[in-house]
Amino acid sequence: MTFLIVTVAWAAHIRLFQVIVRIDDCLALLNLACMMLITFLPYTFSLMATFPDNVLGILLFCGCVMVLGIIQLVIVLYAFSRPFLLNEQIQISEYQSFYKHHILKVIMRVPLMCLFASIFSFIFFQLSYVLLAIVIFLPYISQSLKWVRSKAIGGVAETPDSMTFYTYLPNEPLSKDRVEAFSDGVYAIVATLLILDICEDNVPNPIDVETKFGGSLVTALQVYGPEYLAYFGSFATVGLLWFVHHSLFLHVTKATRFMGLLNTLSLAFVGGLPLAYQLTHEFPRNSHNELEAIQISCVIIFFAGIFQLAIWVVALHSEQETLHPYVRYGGREHVFMLAKLALYPCVALGTFFLTCILSKFSAPIFHLMEITVPFAFLVLRLLVRVSLALVRLIFCPERPNTKTAVEEEDNETSVPFDPLLT
Repeated sequence: MTFLIVTVAWAAHIRLFQVIVRIDDCLALLNLACMMLITFLPYTFSLMATFPDNVLGILLFCGCVMVLGIIQLVIVLYAFSRPFLLNEQIQISEYQSFYKHHILKVIMRVPLMCLFASIFSFIFFQLSYVLLAIVIFLPYISQSLKWVRSKAIGGVAETPDSMTFYTYLPNEPLSKDRVEAFSDGVYAIVATLLILDICEDNVPNPIDVETKFGGSLVTALQVYGPEYLAYFGSFATVGLLWFVHHSLFLHVTKATRFMGLLNTLSLAFVGGLPLAYQLTHEFPRNSHNELEAIQISCVIIFFAGIFQLAIWVVALHSEQETLHPYVRYGGREHVFMLAKLALYPCVALGTFFLTCILSKFSAPIFHLMEITVPFAFLVLRLLVRVSLALVRLIFCPERPNTKTAVEEEDNETSVPFDPLLT
């Protein structure tokens, strides 16, 4: 929940600075104040988790969010008082006042929800947690209610001027560079946590080495063999999920709000991989707890990969705007991208069911999966190329092969492969 609320704040920050494209000293200082409050939010959640019956954690969180909302309100008012700081579309618009009031209304929804949550914390604090959970999905609840109202009484245009930002529509554009930068940061932090875990907990005590292992460091390190295996497997998983994510966004030309939500959900499960690393070597060998820990790790990896696949499926829905021609339906890399994104979900799901059947060998099966998947990526491209060659031979035997690279790139979207291929 902490991760999702922080990403909600990050998404709101992106949208705000898609409207405000230039900053001066005053905006820079206000933005630093926002960052300070956002970085304090995980601490308030730690208090809430450690002392669930104490309202202080909820009050601190709600107070931070309300102050954050006030600072964002000041940022919007300040920026609209100096139109040269705004997006060019808003600068030339005749409806600047409408934009300002609409953005302010959207920004103040979350602080108002937190105000109600802080009030209810004194009456029925469980309801406060429900209101905080609603904050995560508030944009989509708002959009759903607007859709229901439009179906019931008919849609009403908010303004004759087309509105690109703060629409809560799934296809609202997000900054692709910001999405990639945030994702790279999460992957880097997860990899760092793995390294810190193995450095902190898996270095033998010099006294134990002398007394228990006769001064032999090699013998002492052999005790930590499962931990090292789990570390290398977990790091390979993180690295390959990042590689797949990078490959996906390398071919994405525009990120949308819905794609950003799916990316956030994927990153939330990626953030659970250090937990998976700890679980896989925490319990005794061949115990029921070890089996459950490995299955939890498979579930984490499955959802981290399946949400990446969902991003690509959503992008295909409006492929002319969001995807490079190479990975569109019928493009040269379409099938390979599908296979690359589907590999981890399929392998994780297969490992999960295999450990259910062969529970005594759950740990070797899981570690073998983690270590062999990198080699599967190399074989995957070869298999996809062979499969494509066979499909072309069967379904397109007379297709000319004398086209130049430029002609092929120009025509790759107009000559799709047979539908059976996809």
